[in-house]
Amino acid sequence: MMTFARAVLIACIVLPLLSLSADAQGNYRIRGGDVLQMEVLEDPSLNRDLLVLPDGNVTVPFVGAIRARGRTLSQVQANIRSRLGPSFAEPPNVFVGLSSLAEIEEREPVTIDVYVVGEVETPGKREIEPGTTVLQFLAEMGGFTDFAATKRIQLRTSRTGREQVYSLNYNDVELGGGVGTSTVLADGDVIVVPQRRLFE
Repeated sequence: MMTFARAVLIACIVLPLLSLSADAQGNYRIRGGDVLQMEVLEDPSLNRDLLVLPDGNVTVPFVGAIRARGRTLSQVQANIRSRLGPSFAEPPNVFVGLSSLAEIEEREPVTIDVYVVGEVETPGKREIEPGTTVLQFLAEMGGFTDFAATKRIQLRTSRTGREQVYSLNYNDVELGGGVGTSTVLADGDVIVVPQRRLFE
């Protein structure tokens, strides 16, 4: 039966570990670079911070490597407790909490550069997401001028090492057809919208 003094001691260990949110303590999945705080009630010399290494493991004295990445704190706690068990007369009281979270490196979204020239409202360079199709790009570029020859739009690309020119008819798209508008744009592609001829 747990004595009052033992209950107080456990509370003094556990309460600081609950300072992080309940979600972080309960449902959080450990990541590489996180630092875990381990407390062993029966042997304070084992108390320490455990860095989650790039391979996803933490190193625990008398135990060695234990998988942590992708697991919850309670799962790691139970694993350490069972692995430490043979070193104690009775299963030890082990508590594992989050000491600090890994820093997340903020990265700018990856984009590609596509150019549009000719009879459009806003010509110039556009940064777009990879995977954008010609039709999606045309929908985002701001529209055509009144003098645009939308039957003779050109896609100029050098993705094969030499420039190739493809013709696109935007009028067909408006009628439910259109060939080439599902082509995915590549970095450096140029959309050319020529001027209408006199009787076009």
